[in-house]
Amino acid sequence: MRFLSTRARGGAAARSVSFRTALFEGLAPDGGLYMPETIERWPESDLVALPSRSVVETAVAALRPYVGDELPASKLYAVLDDALNFPIPLVEIEPGLFALELFHGPTLAFKDVGARVLARMLPALGAPDAANVLTVLVATSGDTGGAVGHACHGVPGVRVVILYPDRRISPTQEAQLTCFNGSPGANVRAYAVDGTFDDCQRLVKTAFADQCLRERAGLTSANSINIGRLIPQTTYYFHAAGLLAARGYERAYFSTPSGNFGNLTAGVMAQRAGAPIAGFVAATNVNDVVPSYLATGVFTPRPSIPTIANAMDCGNPSNFDRLLWLYGDSADAMRADISGSAHTDDEVRGAIRWMDEARGYLLDPHSAIAYLGIAGRERREGQERHDRRGPGSREDVRRRDRTARVFLATAHPAKFAEVVEPVIGRRLEPPAPLAAALAQPRTVFRIGATPAALAAVLDEP
Repeated sequence: MRFLSTRARGGAAARSVSFRTALFEGLAPDGGLYMPETIERWPESDLVALPSRSVVETAVAALRPYVGDELPASKLYAVLDDALNFPIPLVEIEPGLFALELFHGPTLAFKDVGARVLARMLPALGAPDAANVLTVLVATSGDTGGAVGHACHGVPGVRVVILYPDRRISPTQEAQLTCFNGSPGANVRAYAVDGTFDDCQRLVKTAFADQCLRERAGLTSANSINIGRLIPQTTYYFHAAGLLAARGYERAYFSTPSGNFGNLTAGVMAQRAGAPIAGFVAATNVNDVVPSYLATGVFTPRPSIPTIANAMDCGNPSNFDRLLWLYGDSADAMRADISGSAHTDDEVRGAIRWMDEARGYLLDPHSAIAYLGIAGRERREGQERHDRRGPGSREDVRRRDRTARVFLATAHPAKFAEVVEPVIGRRLEPPAPLAAALAQPRTVFRIGATPAALAAVLDEP
């Protein structure tokens, strides 16, 4: 399998690279994002076997077409078996509605899936130059940094530099980011940037565009701009399809809480590879540049707005370029698979309260947005059916019974206790990983939102 930059659209002489090169470069030299030349469709026999496969076995099948012979089968299995050592359960909330819980990894967020696989791929594929340390540069709006830091902590030949927006993430998220800062000799450092997540992301892209700095620091990325972190996320869409098939469902609509849009891009890639996905909801907070694009056909990036779902506070999502690549720059083609849904903080609080009281299920703010997205889609479909031919025929009901609705639960609610607790009126007991992070002394390193400030950090020994 070869990989191309998203900026090489239609170029006959476009530079293509191996999976290993795409992984270590992170961002293509022209500033584009790497995408596979093709997305191979799974054999029908593999799709039929999904209900009997473990998460790791599903991950092997999902990654093998992209990794090819760059990793022997036994080594790929060992990497994934070590990385994905936690469950990904599908919880039925009400008939036909499911939460896919992606927060059972060590940092209690969905980004553990991609981050842990990427961190283990780096040494498995070998550093580009064994004499130099590889620097993983990450911009985070909350959860990515903690997942990458935890996954890469102690990995030989790798150091991690995490940028996060100062005072714009939750206290728990900051505790998970900064817990490594007080450890002498630790290979992970987090820096609070005087700006927004968009500023952090801009600094990362600027650093990658500086070829001298890039080579001097040995830069790679662990954001979803890195194809090596994005592809593993296709695993849980296939895994969910297998769990649903075991319950008699033929297909599913997925509601994906979206900020930088890596999670949704992975879902579309899984759909192209044959996962029985009927469609998606791109569920956002008020940073709704993609839902606006779906409504108008015009993409207008803008500064991000702080919300209680802070990990989705992104006004210029990087992975939108990948979505355009997948859909041939056609808004109509994208609309055929994806609908948009944007929600305010008050709506999010209302969903958390209602789900707790009516269903006894706790949501964090990001998962609440995913729930609102799928609930809104169901209401719109019901109204359309009613307008067309009344309340619905028996055939309608039978068809719908075979199509599940799934929202991605992307973070444990205790990670956002300062939002959730006032809404539900009781205290949440932090899981052990959170309690351990919160007990650590918090050492905060602050830098300005300038390329010079970041370069000084990257040039430190």
